[in-house]
Amino acid sequence: MTEDVMDVDCLVIGAGPAGLTAAIYLGRYRRNVVLVDSGGSRAALIPLSHNFAGFPRGIGGPDLLTRLREQVSNCNVDLIQGEVTQLKREDDCFIAHFNNGRHGTIKARTVLLATGIIDKKPAIPNWKEGVAHGTLRFCPICDAYEAIDLNVAMYAPTQSRVKHALFLRTYTDKLTLFCHIPDEPMSGRDRCKLQELGITVVEEPIANISLAEDYSPVIHMEDGTEQRFDVLYPMMGDIARSELATRLGAKCNEERQLVTDTKQRTSIPGLYAAGDVVDALNQVNVAIGHAAIAATDIHNYLREVEFGSRAKR
Repeated sequence: MTEDVMDVDCLVIGAGPAGLTAAIYLGRYRRNVVLVDSGGSRAALIPLSHNFAGFPRGIGGPDLLTRLREQVSNCNVDLIQGEVTQLKREDDCFIAHFNNGRHGTIKARTVLLATGIIDKKPAIPNWKEGVAHGTLRFCPICDAYEAIDLNVAMYAPTQSRVKHALFLRTYTDKLTLFCHIPDEPMSGRDRCKLQELGITVVEEPIANISLAEDYSPVIHMEDGTEQRFDVLYPMMGDIARSELATRLGAKCNEERQLVTDTKQRTSIPGLYAAGDVVDALNQVNVAIGHAAIAATDIHNYLREVEFGSRAKR
């Protein structure tokens, strides 16, 4: 039995704010679009954001995604719940294989990757409950404003630990940085800089991190002591979900986030990227801007191909 192949103008992979916005634009451009999403959008974890323009009382991530999905449903876009397992370039098109309980194939003239990132986290059994209660946070740019004057801990075994600590110090003078890295001890200069600002620096090893009954984070040290805080920021970096593009040879940075031009075009012709998977500021507002730019360029690119000439872009 021959497998049916969907033939579309654009395949959008990922249904977070970037992917959904791109699908809305492309649908309104009267393009034949299919959106494939495997679930797990990082935005779905946002309990309430006051950092998204137009919602003065804030909006939760699930609510925002629901609104965007409703708008997509009005734009003649096919939405498939599934995972794209393979993406290949053949002639002037892309061939994508997906799995949603059954295997399917999509032939697309263009592809927009909006697959996002995965935050690296310490092993905290009920970490999602901490996120829901605002005691465990991952993005100071998004929500440090909500932690003003609270007792904040930052767990940051990364190269950017000092930069992150200085940023958080804007919001509270009760800040403790846990940064045990035996092979990368903090320089005396950095230690003095932090201590001059009243930031407590802890370089002793941590045994584990837990959440108390009220979901406040508790840092358990290897010496048997423990400290409780109002909020914990685990600044451990993230993992970009860029494998579909990098396997095609798309250019990326050291964190494997995709490098794009001002039109959100990757180094692979016809392959675009938007949102957190791109080497840019990881914010919902930025992701939506990426999507609008990418979708518009995709429409113009397809129009030029269809008419056999390249208008000024």
